[in-house]
Amino acid sequence: MINETTKTTLLANARIILPDRIADNASLLIEGGRIARVFISAADEPAKVDSRIGLDGLTLFPGFIDLHIHGAVGVDMMDASVDDLRRVAEFLARDGVTAWLPTLVPAPSEQYRRAVDAIGKFMKNEPSANGARILGVHYEGPFVNNEQCGALHREHFRTFKNLADIDALPTIKADGAVHMITLAPEIEGGIELIGELKKRGWIVSIGHTRATVDVLDRALRAGARHMTHFMNAMTPLHHRAPGPVGWALIHDDVTCDLIADGVHLDLLILKLILRTKRSKRISLISDAIAATGLGDGEYRIWGEQIAVKDGRTQNPRGSIAGSVITMLDAVRMMLSLGVPEIEVARMASMNPARVLRIEKDCGSIEVEKRADLVALDHAGNVRLTVVAGRPFFDDHFPMISGK
Repeated sequence: MINETTKTTLLANARIILPDRIADNASLLIEGGRIARVFISAADEPAKVDSRIGLDGLTLFPGFIDLHIHGAVGVDMMDASVDDLRRVAEFLARDGVTAWLPTLVPAPSEQYRRAVDAIGKFMKNEPSANGARILGVHYEGPFVNNEQCGALHREHFRTFKNLADIDALPTIKADGAVHMITLAPEIEGGIELIGELKKRGWIVSIGHTRATVDVLDRALRAGARHMTHFMNAMTPLHHRAPGPVGWALIHDDVTCDLIADGVHLDLLILKLILRTKRSKRISLISDAIAATGLGDGEYRIWGEQIAVKDGRTQNPRGSIAGSVITMLDAVRMMLSLGVPEIEVARMASMNPARVLRIEKDCGSIEVEKRADLVALDHAGNVRLTVVAGRPFFDDHFPMISGK
């Protein structure tokens, strides 16, 4: 019987997207769930491995990392059980996602507790589940601006008065669990909140905000260096009031994430952001809701009816309520705009890993990193996903060609 900690798998004959170049007709050796070596020439491949998978020229990307996802396949993170989380993890892996951050909307404390408890149990008890791994939790709110609620419910918004307000947010006890929060720095106690969260190791992102440049400068000094679904749910750019958009565009030390679905941002705006922030400061996200993967229709989500039509979501107030894309759709969108594959890989994998401070472990195809990988065909379809060295195949594409 093969010891899983030393098992070797060779992914052969692939276009491999490395951090700085594309290696054609190359192979990648996986050992013990990690990348052991990349072979540029077939002549250098090891003579014997435990399994060999011929990729026949498919393009091998680092596995996608989704920083911001509320649900999919009928599962909402606010009400998800461990079994529900498993369903989402399997769905995401089929679309090339190898790691994700379940994202919670403002809610009563008891609902937060139940949601985080399920996430923590999944991380502790099912680390080898057949799907994308959960990294931790992302709170979108509740410390956000009433005037920039988007699809979030104002009745659950909070301000920061003392440490008990942070302690009221349940945390995950699993080793290495990531805790991320989106907040508006202009709320009562906002700057002090950022400083305290930073001390506790949280990743702080700015969003659902109407902050002025002065407040944003203070937030940056306090430790907030990222922006959530950039340009959405924040005051727009004005030539006499640059606000969050103008502020972020000129700050090279501020990163941002985008919903690249053609709905939340016009394609011309996507190109503008790329030209100003450059790919090294942009992460792609899905912001997907429970209706993702189910098609058009009416869905009960977050206590209200949300309509999905032609890929656009809408709540009863007429606001966009998240998206119904996956990271694969965002990747395809960027590729369709002519963005080079290396830059797309950076936005879908490396940059999200950096935002979450896990880039030493994953996010790019480099020796000793986790073997989290996705193989795409020329049409942008996922043909193989590998999570920590474990392959998940498209049933219609038998790639295993022997040992």
